[in-house]
Amino acid sequence: MIVDFRVNTPNARGIQVYIDPPEFAQGYVDTYRSIFGEKVKDYLMSPKQFLEFMDHEGVDVAVFPAGDNESTMGRKYPNEELAEFVQQNPKRFIGLAGADPHKGMKAVKELEHAIATLGLKGLNIGPWMQKIHANDKKYYPLYAKCMELNIPVVIHTSINFLRHVSMDLGRPIYLDEVAMDFPELKIVASHGGWPWVPELIGVCWRHPNVFVEIAAIRPKYIGVPGTGWETLLQYGNTLLQDRVLFATDWPMLPMSRSIGEVKALPLKEEVKKKWLGDNAAQLLRL
Repeated sequence: MIVDFRVNTPNARGIQVYIDPPEFAQGYVDTYRSIFGEKVKDYLMSPKQFLEFMDHEGVDVAVFPAGDNESTMGRKYPNEELAEFVQQNPKRFIGLAGADPHKGMKAVKELEHAIATLGLKGLNIGPWMQKIHANDKKYYPLYAKCMELNIPVVIHTSINFLRHVSMDLGRPIYLDEVAMDFPELKIVASHGGWPWVPELIGVCWRHPNVFVEIAAIRPKYIGVPGTGWETLLQYGNTLLQDRVLFATDWPMLPMSRSIGEVKALPLKEEVKKKWLGDNAAQLLRL
């Protein structure tokens, strides 16, 4: 089984940021234009069309995030809209709920509704978009609810390119306190922690409930010396082999090419299978 752990929904809401970058994404505009140009509209697909696309690309299960950054960015991808999409094929589409920590208990209730009623399977948050660190106590009611519901929380843990938003909001060290306070909470560090990869590996080594997800990171560069990924390649092939998750952040990266690049990495064959899907399947209880 191959699981792409982070995929943007192929509808107007899911890839709107690429079609018409909002003000908060201006730091990414040149990147988006260089990758997509006018092609981005080709990525708009119905659920049926996207299943055919996944078959062509060799992906068995896709994980789609919603998001609620209304308080800080004025943007929200409602959980209900994502649920409508994933319900078209719940065996191959998995949805992650969004929640705005600044909304307090309202966000907790929305998360519970998204899981219990809408059928979503986890929580997706972005500290850099919500402008607080991952260990901010505004997140703690959401973490407690995730632990109660036995679902993972996926946390953006890496650089961001907005010059008015601190890079520090993506540092892995803040997951350390969260993992200490919630030792049973499954925490997924999205985007691999770069440029603090050794720090993230240290957090994962300390805490068996922390996972590494590599969305939007071209896999071939993980195997190139000097890129900063050396510790992930070493420990992901050994000590942490059960806690690395393949993801593309499609359409940021193509699926089939990325799968091929993981298979070409200097990893043990059984580890490649774990990265590409076995670890995600276990985490999501597929």
